[in-house]
Amino acid sequence: MEWRESAIVLGLRRHGETSVIAELMTRSRGRHLGIVRGGRSRRLQPVLQPGNEVEATWRARIDEQLGTYVVEPAELRAARLMESAVALHGIQLLAGHLRLLPERDPHPRLYDGLSLILDHFDNAARSGELVLRFEVALLEELGFGLDLAACAATGATEDLVYVSPKSGRAVGREPGEPWRDKLLPLPLFLRDPALRPAPGEIAAGFRLTGYFLARHVWQPRGIAEPPSRAALIAAIGAAT
Repeated sequence: MEWRESAIVLGLRRHGETSVIAELMTRSRGRHLGIVRGGRSRRLQPVLQPGNEVEATWRARIDEQLGTYVVEPAELRAARLMESAVALHGIQLLAGHLRLLPERDPHPRLYDGLSLILDHFDNAARSGELVLRFEVALLEELGFGLDLAACAATGATEDLVYVSPKSGRAVGREPGEPWRDKLLPLPLFLRDPALRPAPGEIAAGFRLTGYFLARHVWQPRGIAEPPSRAALIAAIGAAT
């Protein structure tokens, strides 16, 4: 078995004296692990840093094996990412999010989102927006997507300003007013890719996605919210 594909490095762990097990995110094969012989060498250590893009060739006798990687540098972003607290916490969070998905399960939308975010970590406000859109997409890929198209009470598509914490559906301003203290604010930019976040919407967006990630993903699996998420939110707040 053999394949070759562009991939983004998510993480590493030691394997033997000189090798590593590389965790890569690919567009058509999802999050995929493999052994890199000599991965701890001076030549490969700078290449196998989280956030870098590589050309990876994977080989194994049968598909079910861990297999081995041969990697070549494609876009080395790690040095730039290490200069920013937003980027450092962001790549840790995104890797943690992707580990919620089954290994080798393709999620091309999330791969494309990851690639886009890595190119915008120098802009804290833009990073926050893109990470939030990534979390909304992650919920959808996990089967817990939010329905922000129309009001859950009336079916109207205008003036949607809340989200029901029970159903994950949008709620209009007027029908939601009696229960506003129990509803979650809906940042308008999450409904429209062309909109940029208004002041305060990044923080509201992280509360929204965090609520549903906790309810549907972290709590049922018995895991805590990643510390990198709070660190990222704080870093974005400090930089904007």
